[in-house]
Amino acid sequence: MSADANKSTTNGYEKPLPSEEQQRKINEVRKLLGPLSGRLSIYCSDASIARHLRARNWNVKKATKMLKETLKWRAEFKPEEIRWDEIANEAETGKIYRSNYVDKYERAVLVMRPSCQNTKSTKGQIRYLVYCMENAILNLPPHQEQMVWLIDFQGFNLSHISVKVARETAHVLQDHYPERLGLAILYNPPKFFEPFWTVVKPFLELKTQSKVKFVYSDDINTRRIMEDLFDMDQLESAFGGNDRVGFNVNKYAERMREDDKKMPSFWAMETTPSEASQPSLTMATSSDSPNLNSDSDTSDHEKNDASSQQGMETEAVSSDEKGLTIDGSKNIVGEVH
Repeated sequence: MSADANKSTTNGYEKPLPSEEQQRKINEVRKLLGPLSGRLSIYCSDASIARHLRARNWNVKKATKMLKETLKWRAEFKPEEIRWDEIANEAETGKIYRSNYVDKYERAVLVMRPSCQNTKSTKGQIRYLVYCMENAILNLPPHQEQMVWLIDFQGFNLSHISVKVARETAHVLQDHYPERLGLAILYNPPKFFEPFWTVVKPFLELKTQSKVKFVYSDDINTRRIMEDLFDMDQLESAFGGNDRVGFNVNKYAERMREDDKKMPSFWAMETTPSEASQPSLTMATSSDSPNLNSDSDTSDHEKNDASSQQGMETEAVSSDEKGLTIDGSKNIVGEVH
């Protein structure tokens, strides 16, 4: 199994620009952003800017606008300051958690079980999702910047459908965590989920749609696909693996509290060579934000150029699909933040 970056874009990976051109565009974005300080400066590593550029097809103005909006959101939402005890009630049923295993590309895995929804506040649910996203990023190895979502539809019924939560999830994922999702596996979705997917699909950009895979346990290709991605001895039995140890909220709480202790050092002020060469970045201790309201582009929420997205369709994994390869994305430049 190859992780060649030049293979299929349907697995969320596109052929990168030559490094010189890539760095030139990264530098252009830095110039348009202007001076940054504190955590916002740390967030704008070369790797982070590159992700925003990839999400906007390397269009500098669109990527800059997107990044400014994210910086404003982070300054207000403060996702890196969320701690376990603030959102523990959302986690009690195991509706979202970071697994203790990774895929074969060392991507963090978030397990999601919509049928385990235990709260009604969209704000609280999104805050917990953001906590899980930040925790997954915290645990990524230096060479990896993406994660996998495993969505288990066991016990799912019509009462668990929420267009509002789906829309907000898509907004947070695409607008504030661009290129963080490598793959989303919808495992055994029921037939009645299809109309809901038709409603939700327009919320997703074409590139995100292409990362969504429908997998069914009674399909002859399912085990091969999961074996391509995971060590089956580590994968949970709910997804066809051999691990029958279920979610334990008390043990998970211990893991998350330990991870919470790591978060401050993750956001500590460390000047990398690439950052040191950027005089516009003020490595101060404050979290002052730049003028994030001045758009570098005048249009609202522009999508990727349609011409570059043609042919990207959501894949339903079926028995007549041959030669499916699931590739992992590697970090291209800079540090992962």
